[in-house]
Amino acid sequence: MPTMKGASVANLRLLLAALWAGSIWGVSYLAAPSAFAVLDSTLAGSVVGTMLTREAWLSIVLAVLLLVLLRRSADLDAGRRRWALWCIGSMLACSLAVYLGLQPAMAAIRESAGPAGVRASPQWGTFAALHGVSQLLYLVESVLGAVLVVKSR
Repeated sequence: MPTMKGASVANLRLLLAALWAGSIWGVSYLAAPSAFAVLDSTLAGSVVGTMLTREAWLSIVLAVLLLVLLRRSADLDAGRRRWALWCIGSMLACSLAVYLGLQPAMAAIRESAGPAGVRASPQWGTFAALHGVSQLLYLVESVLGAVLVVKSR
């Protein structure tokens, strides 16, 4: 039976995993599509870009906190600990790939497109491909988030 301290660490681990997964789901599947549904694409892109930047920073903070908690989690055997480390690392890698790689490249294309917008730009194909990879990484991260929540219990 876990001790009160062990139960508290496990509960905090679950809460942080749920916060991380929930924030990804909220931004990726609710807020971003909603912004593009009601705003012009340039403004929506700026709003969503800001949300994704904040999501990336939240991901970094939550990954660090979860890694600290894993070190203090007496309730996890070696196999569950490795699984959690892999899951957290993979989620963070997805987030950083989007934040440090794809978002800056997409922003540069948006900026170079000028007032006509990205769709009128000769770089539209590249932008669309980067956007598709970004969506795939968020999908992977959101599935991993669900796994992390379930495995954190």
